[in-house]
Amino acid sequence: MEIRDYLSIARRNWVLIAALTLLGLLCAGLASVLIKPTYTSETQLFVAIQNSGSVQELQQGNTFSQARVQSYVKTATTPVVLQPAIDSLGLDQSPVELAKRIKATTDLNTVLINISVTDNSPVQAAAIAQAVGDSLIRTVENLEKPSSDGASPIKLSIITPAVAPSHPSAPDVRINLIVGLLVGLTAGLAAALLRSTMDSRIRGESDLRRVTNAPLLGGIAFDPRASKSPLLTQAAHQSNRSESFRQLRTNLQFANVGGKAKTILLTSSLPGEGKSTTATNLAISLAQTGKTICIIDADLRRPMIDTYLGLDRNAGLTTALVGNADITDLLQPWGDDNLFVLTSGQIPPNPSELLGSDEMRQLLLRMEESFDAIIIDAPPLLPVTDAAVLSQYVDGVVMVVGAQTLTHHVLEKGLHALEMVSARVLGVVLNRLPVKGPDAYAYSYYTYESPEGQNQDRQPARRSADAPRRSASAVHRRKDQDTVQNTDQGAYSGEQPGDRSLFGTHNH
Repeated sequence: MEIRDYLSIARRNWVLIAALTLLGLLCAGLASVLIKPTYTSETQLFVAIQNSGSVQELQQGNTFSQARVQSYVKTATTPVVLQPAIDSLGLDQSPVELAKRIKATTDLNTVLINISVTDNSPVQAAAIAQAVGDSLIRTVENLEKPSSDGASPIKLSIITPAVAPSHPSAPDVRINLIVGLLVGLTAGLAAALLRSTMDSRIRGESDLRRVTNAPLLGGIAFDPRASKSPLLTQAAHQSNRSESFRQLRTNLQFANVGGKAKTILLTSSLPGEGKSTTATNLAISLAQTGKTICIIDADLRRPMIDTYLGLDRNAGLTTALVGNADITDLLQPWGDDNLFVLTSGQIPPNPSELLGSDEMRQLLLRMEESFDAIIIDAPPLLPVTDAAVLSQYVDGVVMVVGAQTLTHHVLEKGLHALEMVSARVLGVVLNRLPVKGPDAYAYSYYTYESPEGQNQDRQPARRSADAPRRSASAVHRRKDQDTVQNTDQGAYSGEQPGDRSLFGTHNH
């Protein structure tokens, strides 16, 4: 993994990292409050040789005293020193217990002994330190005293008396907070890395590339209002969602160089990834360029196109496949553009057999003669075989991937199902991508917010029920009579040069 991958993980899990960091600070703060404060008092002793001889003797005495200081430091925590201090203060503890709270040290190449005592009371700490210092002086004097009567050659003197400290030595709130911050931050980063390693969901293009090298045709920005208003015509013209489908339309042009793919099937690995809304809005976006487009609802198990577009599905694809009506009588025009819809019709008991029949292949060949492009909404790949069967009759397949929900393993199985039937995969569409964050998919130089209430309740334009339906021959006549050259529309729709020649020119 590269540095940017780690940064992406940190951005994606910033809430977890921040929460654990704050938790570390909170724990450190609580520990600082709950821990009973302790105080440390110190006293310092000087070790001297009682000798008034020559300079050489003084130097030898200084070397001798430095060598003896280490022994005195060890002696300071022994019972011979601590018991007299306990008796003088009337402490209710043994020398072993008291020794745990006493620390005796010396600096290198000096004759100074430092004695520090820790206690819950600052006054008690000072009293114990002073008593231990006095007891050490007497003990050393007795130990160093020669066997014959005479004064000890070693003399210890207190040069820094013990005083009661005004501030506790522990807990150190500042140090505790710093440690808590570092521990919490480390735990947060580790948890984020572990979560990212264990999480196999596809969140963005980087995750997609671990599964397939198929072209990324586009990413559909997530819009919380899409569940109630799924159509492109119900969103603001310059919203992120609208721009997403225009970008998808343009990228599909480059994936279909030469215009050889006129019949495009949209499917997904599992239900709920947004393939039906993607197919519907892609068809609407293509029709807005002036092309004659047909969208077929080939999901004969859970059809949704008629619900989105507000059309009748009692007669549709299955009606034509069983020969009960001609396809020209089943096409329903929708909107103000050249968009025609073939709904699913009645749900049959044998969807796979109908979609894989020769009648389905002949129907698609016939429709290719009348339309610039045909968009087919097919069932998901893994639950049923309908999409895999139908993919053999189309020119290309577009895989819709639901970001944040689909896992690597499931996508691999879906792509493998297409590979088994030698389907031509034009590319992948990532659906429901966040507008902001490391997995966002940006499209434009600017953002657009519609005025409050504008375009939010706009209903899709639809011809009245009594308007005459046009047959496939009428589509030919209109195509020959009308040439769409609306430059103002192209300027505001975000079309790219050459967007209108997406599927090439078809001769009728």
